[in-house]
Amino acid sequence: MKKPSLRKDQLHKLFDAFNSLNVLIIGDVMVDAYLWGNVSRISPEAPVPILAVSKKEKRLGGAANVALNVQAMGANPILCSVIGVDHEGIQFLDLLKAQRLSQKGILKCRDRITTTKTRIIGNNQQMIRVDEETDTDVMHTESSTLLQMISYIIAHDKIDVIIFEDYNKGLITPKLIQKVVELAKEKGIPTAVDPKKKNFLAYKGVTMFKPNLKELKEGLKLDFDTENIAEIQRAISSFRVKQKFETAIVTLSERGVLTNSRKVKEHLPAHIRTIADVSGAGDTVISIAALCRALNVHPVLTAALSNLAGGLVCERVGVVPIDKELLLQEALRLDFVKK
Repeated sequence: MKKPSLRKDQLHKLFDAFNSLNVLIIGDVMVDAYLWGNVSRISPEAPVPILAVSKKEKRLGGAANVALNVQAMGANPILCSVIGVDHEGIQFLDLLKAQRLSQKGILKCRDRITTTKTRIIGNNQQMIRVDEETDTDVMHTESSTLLQMISYIIAHDKIDVIIFEDYNKGLITPKLIQKVVELAKEKGIPTAVDPKKKNFLAYKGVTMFKPNLKELKEGLKLDFDTENIAEIQRAISSFRVKQKFETAIVTLSERGVLTNSRKVKEHLPAHIRTIADVSGAGDTVISIAALCRALNVHPVLTAALSNLAGGLVCERVGVVPIDKELLLQEALRLDFVKK
C-alpha cells in the first residue's frame, strides 16, 4: 500500500466529513476533579507542600473524555457506561447535560460508586492524585442490562464506529466484548479499542487495537528492546495476526507512534512539544483514530493525525479534549499534504 498523498482541500473535506459520524463509546466513565492553587511553603506538621487553593473544577473523564474528543471533532458521541447512585453520579450527569451529551446509554448502579479522580495541582504541576473507585466487575444483571442498551442503540442508530475505552474499572468484561464485537460484525461496524492489562487478550477480532508501549509489554508479557522498532513491529505483527485485528496502533510517547496492518508497517516520529501534562492523551488518540477508521482513511494518515492530536493535548494542564481547528492547522503541515 502506497503512503498517502493528499491536497489541502482533501484534508479539509476529511475534517468536514467527521461531522456526519455517530460514534458509540463503551467504557469506564469518571469525574475528573481538580484543586488548583499555589505552593509557597512547606507544612510544619509534615514535610509536605501546602496548597493554597484558588480554583476548584469538575470535568468529564475516562470514556466520557473520549466522548468530548469525538464531539470536539464534530461527530456525535453516544456514551454507554455505569455510574453510582451518589452525589458524584449526579455531578457526572450534570456535566453531561452541560456538554449536551446524551444520557441514554448511562446505567445507574446502586452497588457501585462513581469513579472520581481528584488531581491536586500546584504552580501548574500535578502534585498528587486521589482516586475513589470500585474496580470489581459489574454484576451479571447490570452487564446484561447494559448489553441490551447497547444492542438497542446499534439496532436503531446509524453507528459508524464503536470505541471500547477500557480503564479496568469493571464495566468491560470478556463476555461484553465478545457480544458487542459480534453485533458490530453483523452490522459491518468497525471497532476500536483503547485497552488495559486485564482484558488485553479478550479483544479478539476487533478492527483497531491501540495500546501504548507499556501496555503492549505488560499485555504480551514480553521484555523486548523498546529502542528496537523492528523488534516491536515483529511483536505487534505476531499479536495482530493471532488476535485477528485489522490494524494495531502503538503509541511510543516521545518516540511517536507505530501503525501495523497486513500491508502497512510504519513508524512516525513524535513532533517536538512542550509537554505540560500527558493525562488524557490516550483518549484523544483513540478518538481520532476511530473517526478516521470510520471513514476508511489510510492507516498512515490515521496514525499521523492521532499522533498529532495526542501531542497537542499534552501541551495543556489537565485532561482536555482536542481543538479541531488547531489539529487541522497542524495536519496541513504534514509532509504528505501537498503544499
